[in-house]
Amino acid sequence: MTSGLPPGLEGNLTEYVQGGVADWLPFDHKRFYTNAFIIQGDKILLGLKKRGFGINKYNGFGGKVEPGETLAEAAMRELKEEAGIDAPLEHAGSLLFVTNAVGWAFQIEIFSARSYSGTPTESDEMRPKWFSFESPATSDTDAILPPIPYEMMWDGDAHWLPLLVQGRKFVGRIDSATQDDGKFAMTKHWFSTVILDD
Repeated sequence: MTSGLPPGLEGNLTEYVQGGVADWLPFDHKRFYTNAFIIQGDKILLGLKKRGFGINKYNGFGGKVEPGETLAEAAMRELKEEAGIDAPLEHAGSLLFVTNAVGWAFQIEIFSARSYSGTPTESDEMRPKWFSFESPATSDTDAILPPIPYEMMWDGDAHWLPLLVQGRKFVGRIDSATQDDGKFAMTKHWFSTVILDD
């Protein structure tokens, strides 16, 4: 079902959840970014952003797509730079973030893997940490893992992250407004699952 899709989204999509009352924000072009997540059993590896945009928020590992890179190459490079690991990443979803702070949109391509090589290692930018998406969970060392810290993540993550964990392809859009304190607040959102062709 593609009728009534938010501006900037396309594909054979089925609405999953939507909300907000504001109009969709305008944008004049997209800038491409990637975000990679490692999922193993009932746990997910997230990174605490230590500097720059998104500081003190948990997220996947990613960033800008450099000139000449494919999306997958950018995702693998960012995962290595920010967490010190390699993984057989696969495309999992797409998110369009639009804010009133800039005239362009963040087109974020989400990747995931169920295995990796190396040891997750803190970098200048991110501090990796395992979280449980089923409570309670134990790690390989039998330590109890904390639940996913949605309160320390971007608005909207609680809508699409469960789809990622379930292995369901998704597409979404989040519009946010800059608040007086400089933080972003979600004003409108729309998420869908992708209808795969047989």
